[in-house]
Amino acid sequence: MRTCPDPSRGIRPYRSPNRAPAWLVLFALFCVLLFTAGCARKTVPPPSRVPDAALGAIEPTARTYTVLGQTFHPLISADGFVEEGIASWYGPQFHAKRTASGEVYNMYGLTAAHPILPMQTKIRVTNLENGKSVVLRVNDRGPFVNNRVVDLSYAAAQKLDMVRPGTARVRVEALGRWPGGIPGRFFVQVGAFSLRDNADKMMREMQGTGYKGTRVVLADVDGRSFWRVQVGEFPNLDQARKALGSLASRNPSAFVIAD
Repeated sequence: MRTCPDPSRGIRPYRSPNRAPAWLVLFALFCVLLFTAGCARKTVPPPSRVPDAALGAIEPTARTYTVLGQTFHPLISADGFVEEGIASWYGPQFHAKRTASGEVYNMYGLTAAHPILPMQTKIRVTNLENGKSVVLRVNDRGPFVNNRVVDLSYAAAQKLDMVRPGTARVRVEALGRWPGGIPGRFFVQVGAFSLRDNADKMMREMQGTGYKGTRVVLADVDGRSFWRVQVGEFPNLDQARKALGSLASRNPSAFVIAD
């Protein structure tokens, strides 16, 4: 086999007569790696958990945001918060629409919108014009007009006797976090299976341990079908997270979802 002289030494490089050419060794190694990778792709089992981002939409947020040219910096804690100012209320045009927390607005519920208090803060709003007060839960952002400090649900405005005038001067006092956390329909997903029989088996096991509302839900992920086992249901996020604490010991990949 012809070799090129080494220009730095003026002699031919030494090559053992029993040693395979370097290019042949590299080619063989490449083939082995390619074959191994191909086999690995065929033997990877389906994922035990399919990520679900549904909860992200309803998690309380403390991110800075800007509306109508005003920038707001939500508080991390509401401890000791007290303010006075003008309250307004919002009703039919927003009823059944999503709030900033992700909940569906119910004008007949006792809730409020505030520009900076943490979501799910418990507040007392007192009408300084007549002395009436009501305890509410913050689940929305607003108001953003005329320097108003809080926007009340229709039901709350009724209790403060301010529906007809539309606004009133109030005092807002934070009372801590609303007990029970975010209301809604929550489940704990404990597994996802490519075979329905396996999912049904786990569902029956979960129902047998007391979680009667456990269900199996079909999901399509990148053209592949998975049967998700979701334990529940729970009426608020706190209860779902409490259940997650006990379920995670057996199912480390378990996580909370919102329906």
